[in-house]
Amino acid sequence: MKYSTSIGITAALLLVIACFLPWAYYPDLHLSFTGFFSQDNYYGKPGKLLVFFALVAIILFLVPRIWAKRFNILFTVLAFSFSVKTYMLFTACYKGICPEKKAGIFLILVATVIMVVAAVLPDLKLKEENK
Repeated sequence: MKYSTSIGITAALLLVIACFLPWAYYPDLHLSFTGFFSQDNYYGKPGKLLVFFALVAIILFLVPRIWAKRFNILFTVLAFSFSVKTYMLFTACYKGICPEKKAGIFLILVATVIMVVAAVLPDLKLKEENK
C-alpha cells in the first residue's frame, strides 16, 4: 500500500493517546481506570507496554529495510494480542459488578488492528536481480 507507513504511524500515535483516555468506569469504586491508573495498581499499568510497542512500531515503520518490516509484523501482532488481553481484563465483570466500557478501551483495539494491517502491507521497493 502506498500510504501504509503513514497510516501505521498514525495508528501507533492513536494507541499512545488511547492509553491516557479512560478505559473503564467502575461504579462500585466511582473511578475511571486508564492505561496507567487502576485502584491499588490491581490491573497493573498496561499502558507502559502498549506505548513501548507503539514506539517500536513507529521506528520500524520508518526504517526501509525488509528485516524492519518483518520485525514490525511481530511487534504489531504482539501489541494486538496484548490489547485483546487488556480488553478482557478491564471489561470483565467481578462480584456481580460490570464496569462501564469507555472509548479508550475500544481505541486500543482499533489502533492495534490498523497497525497490524499497515505492517502486513508495507510500501517497500525490492531490488530486481539482473540475470
